[in-house]
Amino acid sequence: MVRVSGRGLAAFVRALLGRDLQPRLATYLPFPDADGAPIDHGLALWFAAPHSYTGEDVLELQAHGGPVVLQLLLARCLALAAQPSDDGRPLLPGLRPARPGEFTERAFLNDKLDLAQAEAVADLIDASTEAAARSASRSLAGAFSQRVHELRDALIHLRMLVEATLDFPEEEIDFLQKADAAGQLLRLQERVAAVLAEARQGALLREGLTVVIAGQPNAGKSSLLNALAGAELAIVTPIAGTTRDVVQQTIQIEGVPLHVVDTAGLREGAGVDEVERIGIERAWGQITRADAVLLLHDLTRALWPDYQAADAAIAQQLLRDVPAGVPVLQVWNKRDQATPEALALCAPDDVVLSAKRGEGLADLRQRLLALVGWQPAAEGLFMARERHVQALHQVAAHLGAADDCLAQRAAHLDLMAEELRLAQQALGAITGEFSADDLLGEIFSRFCIGK
Repeated sequence: MVRVSGRGLAAFVRALLGRDLQPRLATYLPFPDADGAPIDHGLALWFAAPHSYTGEDVLELQAHGGPVVLQLLLARCLALAAQPSDDGRPLLPGLRPARPGEFTERAFLNDKLDLAQAEAVADLIDASTEAAARSASRSLAGAFSQRVHELRDALIHLRMLVEATLDFPEEEIDFLQKADAAGQLLRLQERVAAVLAEARQGALLREGLTVVIAGQPNAGKSSLLNALAGAELAIVTPIAGTTRDVVQQTIQIEGVPLHVVDTAGLREGAGVDEVERIGIERAWGQITRADAVLLLHDLTRALWPDYQAADAAIAQQLLRDVPAGVPVLQVWNKRDQATPEALALCAPDDVVLSAKRGEGLADLRQRLLALVGWQPAAEGLFMARERHVQALHQVAAHLGAADDCLAQRAAHLDLMAEELRLAQQALGAITGEFSADDLLGEIFSRFCIGK
């Protein structure tokens, strides 16, 4: 498809196709070159402003595909736009190839979409699971934006009460007490918390989580990756140090993308050559960036003193290097070969499995979802991004500060009004009502060309 968007395209369409088009009606016709010979035969659609995706005049040419045909159509449009019209000026001055995301950016700037909906376009395209696609579609339809607007309306009403009290301090009527401002603020905080919880779920669907499998050589890390992925992705041998670089595969659990990373076995000693040493360094780099770490233990060696000492050293380094809040799940492998004495070492909260036989994998998958706070997805779940989650955190913080000011009554009502204003501004950043130009540039630059 070749799409042209702008103002006053009617004359350009007539010159390009040799006829006018009926709005929103697909027309099959030839796409002629400068000499009138057809480049291709296809469908042309004309959307007159403001009834289009961008809110401007839009022409769409749907060809048979192939890069050569599309390049010829694009070149024809650019060349025709530069040709002089009857008044001597270019037929369509300023026509140029679109930047990445520019069509959706224009839709946002022309109030066809808010910023959350515009981001949902890219999320729908990039969705890696069915659940993510459905949630992105709900956000594109305005489900998330509606929740934000409901919070904004309640916040504006509360701001009105506070401002009225500040504007008429001599009135005997206490506006805040009469209107139950404290109750309104409490209910607003509860609603923000609920939307924040849903946004976290939506962010998980979009971003997924990175899970790094760590442990000593031959603990079964590569076998576990293969078992979770259902494919032979990593080479598995009994030779220590077989995995020397990072191997990653994305799977899904209940629609949540899971980026599973297999790493080189963690060990020290004279047997580690230069290549394996680099692999171990990369393994620790992956561990420090993980959302969750699976520390894999080998039950067949769990009673060996040297193996226990090496496991203890790894655990100590994990305590130093893994950021606070990143869960480390203890996983014991080779359950099918374990002795009762080795199994007795496993704590009740540990996961015990056999990657070779697939035993215990269902329990591991559920534990991973629980670690990151995933709840069974509701039908109305919407897609969200990390910036949305951070904005809602800011809203919650400002409302908490406003609550503290309200407790001080008249002495701090001006500060309360300011906290409520800042809370509304943070909400507006989600939908684009308050957005810096550099933020918009960052968001739309990540779109594909043509969107």
